[in-house]
Amino acid sequence: GLLSVKGDYADYLETKGIMVAGQERREVILKNTLRRETEWLRQGAKARTTKQQARIQRQGELADEVGELEYRNQSKSAKIDFQGAEKNPKKLIEAKNISKSYGERSIFSNLDLLIRPGKRLGLLGMNGCGKSTLIRVLLGLEQPDEGLVLRADNLSVAYFEQNRETLDPLLSVAKTLCPSGDFVDYRGGRVHIRGYLDRFLFTQGQMDMAVGKLSGGEQSRLLIAKLMLKEANVLVLDEPTNDLDMATLSILQDCLVEFTGAVILVTHDRYFLDQVATQILAFGPESTARKLVSFANLEQWETWHKEQAKANKQAEKLALKQEKAAGGQSGSFDNTSLKRGDRAPEPYYPKKKKLGFKEQRELDSMEEEIQKTEASLAELTEKSLLPENIRNSAKLVEITNEMTRLHSEMERLYSRWAELEAKG
Repeated sequence: GLLSVKGDYADYLETKGIMVAGQERREVILKNTLRRETEWLRQGAKARTTKQQARIQRQGELADEVGELEYRNQSKSAKIDFQGAEKNPKKLIEAKNISKSYGERSIFSNLDLLIRPGKRLGLLGMNGCGKSTLIRVLLGLEQPDEGLVLRADNLSVAYFEQNRETLDPLLSVAKTLCPSGDFVDYRGGRVHIRGYLDRFLFTQGQMDMAVGKLSGGEQSRLLIAKLMLKEANVLVLDEPTNDLDMATLSILQDCLVEFTGAVILVTHDRYFLDQVATQILAFGPESTARKLVSFANLEQWETWHKEQAKANKQAEKLALKQEKAAGGQSGSFDNTSLKRGDRAPEPYYPKKKKLGFKEQRELDSMEEEIQKTEASLAELTEKSLLPENIRNSAKLVEITNEMTRLHSEMERLYSRWAELEAKG
């Protein structure tokens, strides 16, 4: 659309900057709301009441609005385009029955995996479960305890590591990409370092700035810029979504989908993972950490995860029944008192705590409180689109700050709701 500002060019730049920042923040808020509504629909909500029908309609409207905001905000995003190898072998990495352990702790075992060009493998699991270890074994940075990993001849890998270890914090931004001279080699041509840095939204004044003084998001963009200079068969991205703005994430997502080689992706951003991955390899819960399960998409994983939780809950109930049948014996039992043929009682499992009176009241009122917060957020969203508010920078800042506060409150409410339901 058009932006009309009363004042000089400096006033225009200031107003535009505030408006764009508010628009990007609004996209973040609406995407999180859309994620929650989508999860609600996946749970099989029945559209029987007027209220539920309105909620389903609202989910569709949210999706349209998020798409529009993504399109608008792309104009400020970095220009990302990784260099795929001209010729990719049919098999890039093949793992045969590999296992890895640290001491008595098994990370994974008996894993068979074939990575071909076009495969986009997403790794899913809790922090510390072994995702980064698996990547290092596949790339040859660590050796498996058992099994064999075969890699294509002249395999080239571009690795976005989670902690950006390959960036020297003392080196300047320009020297990081161009150690000597003023030009970088990109896609068979020579590009001036200034023009190349422009693609990633770095200013003239940042060229000689030490990498350690950049923000987390700027360091992530710099690492992506460095990886783009390398021709690769395999892209490995360990938590690339951390610190990146929404617009840049959208471009990165499209770039990974179009990449001609293979992609190995680790991220806690489930929306991003679902859009990119063609296969998901998930680590099980801690009790079954040795097991890696393959899924075609995130929806399959979510169904499996719910079934696992249900099975664990049933096992808990069965254990409690067995404890009651054993006459309430404690977990410690002296088996020296048993006669031959006797069977020791099952171990004691403490009962799950029930909700107290205050917690039950809090849970009963939680849905109403969430709906009120969502209504306030929707009202502010409408206000932020009014022309008089778009032209009033101070008012726009006030509205977006309140939207951010309500978004944080929504996250708190949903987290507390899940906590109370699990306890009850």
